Amino acid sequence: MKNSFTIKINFTGGIISPGDLMNILAAATLAGVKHVSFGLRQQLFMEIVNEDFNKLSDALKSKDVIFEVETDNHPNIASSYPAEEIFITKSWLSEGVYKDIFDAFDYTPKLKINISDSKQSFTPLLTGNINWVASDHLHFWHLFIRFPKTNSIYEWPDVVYTNDVAPMTKHIEKIIFSHQRDFYDTSFPDGSLLFNMIGQQHQYNVKPAETNVALPTFMLPYYEGFNRINDRYWLGIYRRDEKFTVKFLQEVCALCLATKIGQLCSTPWKSIIIKGIEQKDRGLWDAVLGKHQVNVRHAANELNFQVEDDCKEGLALKSYLIKHLQEDDTRTFGICIGIKTRRKSEVFSTILVKRKPLFTIAGVEFFHRYDILCAKDFNPNERTGYVFSSNNFKWLLPEQLRRAIISFYAYKTEKQEVGNKKKPKNEIISHEEVAVFVHQCKQCFSIYDMTLGEPENSIAAGTTFENLPENYCCPLCEAPKKNFVKINKSSLVYE
Repeated sequence: MKNSFTIKINFTGGIISPGDLMNILAAATLAGVKHVSFGLRQQLFMEIVNEDFNKLSDALKSKDVIFEVETDNHPNIASSYPAEEIFITKSWLSEGVYKDIFDAFDYTPKLKINISDSKQSFTPLLTGNINWVASDHLHFWHLFIRFPKTNSIYEWPDVVYTNDVAPMTKHIEKIIFSHQRDFYDTSFPDGSLLFNMIGQQHQYNVKPAETNVALPTFMLPYYEGFNRINDRYWLGIYRRDEKFTVKFLQEVCALCLATKIGQLCSTPWKSIIIKGIEQKDRGLWDAVLGKHQVNVRHAANELNFQVEDDCKEGLALKSYLIKHLQEDDTRTFGICIGIKTRRKSEVFSTILVKRKPLFTIAGVEFFHRYDILCAKDFNPNERTGYVFSSNNFKWLLPEQLRRAIISFYAYKTEKQEVGNKKKPKNEIISHEEVAVFVHQCKQCFSIYDMTLGEPENSIAAGTTFENLPENYCCPLCEAPKKNFVKINKSSLVYE
């Protein structure tokens, strides 16, 4: 018999009200819970020992908190909202649009729903069963159906208007569950059949999709620490053990309320993001981080990992691999490394480390081996891939992972060389094209381009890097001017 229970609480789209979280944390404190964690689908988890379960359950119910115990019957609606404003620019998909869609859901979904901007790679696009991806046309969405308990994806022929996203999701889910033989855990689900059934039963505001969706190239931004946007900051907080102390989060919520920050966000990287921090309040946030000894500058090759929710074995394997990556000084920029230890789990990854038992007796696994798989075109948003290396002993994994990473960069280089060969031989490449340089931050890879300047920081276009003030710092991670390196603009395609 288990001596504890796992409680799950959904935050739609990863948006968390500080007041609501304060209520949850107050209930947790009453029951003696010391730590909570966030999940891959932007939800909250807490573990409670048996003897305190009723105390926690009663406290949550008294505050009208909806939760699940040891189940995931209602997966959270995941979204790219945490990336809005900070990692996404020039998109019609604003905070208001996200919230209008979330408010339009008049039921609690049983399938995984993803609502994503296509102009980002911070959050997964297609890890849901019903995946909405913003199109280039104002208020229209592409739709991808990944049929439950299958790896089959159907791209909807139409794009759908924003107001119909929630009701059409409800309609699709109803049909899938009422026709499980056709669409649920079946070898050959027929997307066209589902499309026709939806069209016959309801009129939605749709129009034919002009082209198929081009999945964005994966480029995970540095999502930790203080980062400046115009005259404000956002703060990303990651925890190596995935555990946030209740006391720390209570002070985070209190500070949000005191400084009029109306929300914080949970991310698919099991971290949190606080947006809209004013310059005058930055010292208060530094003080909270210092008081609770929360480090916000981890190595990029650690932040690039995805591990299953509530998985101690996966975290231990992650630590083992990170140690070797750091010892070998292995570059992992542009790669998401996933760790999968459970048969029926899903992990977003460019390169996946998959654990499997040599044999199982009465449900107990013995003598684990490891496969390394790579996503198609090394894009984690793709659903298919290939086995790079199989049946490895644990001690072989670091070297095999290093080789897979080298394979990723070789693929990128080859792709670029093929692209260059496609240019007509008589094409004249101007001197300006070859000689244009920019300056790149070594910490977060942000670019200063003199042809653009930084109007938001009162730096006019045409201002050379040398003429920037000596106290100039990276607008994203605040690294000093000396941390920038001069780089040929044409070479940025390798990043």
